[in-house]
Amino acid sequence: MGDLCQNQRRKFWFAVIWRLCNFCMSVFFSLATYVQINDPDAGLWMVGYGVPAVLAGLVGLNPHVTETLPWRRLSDLHVTLSAAVAAMLAWRLDKERLSEMFHQEEGRAPVGLLRVLTAVGITVFPFVAWLYFHLNQELRANWPTHCKTAI
Repeated sequence: MGDLCQNQRRKFWFAVIWRLCNFCMSVFFSLATYVQINDPDAGLWMVGYGVPAVLAGLVGLNPHVTETLPWRRLSDLHVTLSAAVAAMLAWRLDKERLSEMFHQEEGRAPVGLLRVLTAVGITVFPFVAWLYFHLNQELRANWPTHCKTAI
């Protein structure tokens, strides 16, 4: 009986964390939408960031919304259009034979993304590793006692 209650509590907290992460992503994409106001292609980028903001916000409010047809169609359409835009940019780079790709915005953006992903990975890794070891008790079985009582 105790395992059942603990398992239900764990599922509850995972659901809370999932919703919180979606709300954070919704806020992030909303802010990214807002800062595109001064961009020459503001309409394009605002839609590109606004749609994921709405989709993530809906998942944060009701995680089961992903099972509805409108949500799935909108997310599929957004992924398709994003892939088409990426393919168009790649075709343009190939067609124009740009040798100095980092002088173009399309060349600098992926490098900035890699920098951000690296920083986020370095920041998040200790928390994810701690959570992984905290949830898997069999991994902690052989630890010395001073490690078991530290947290």
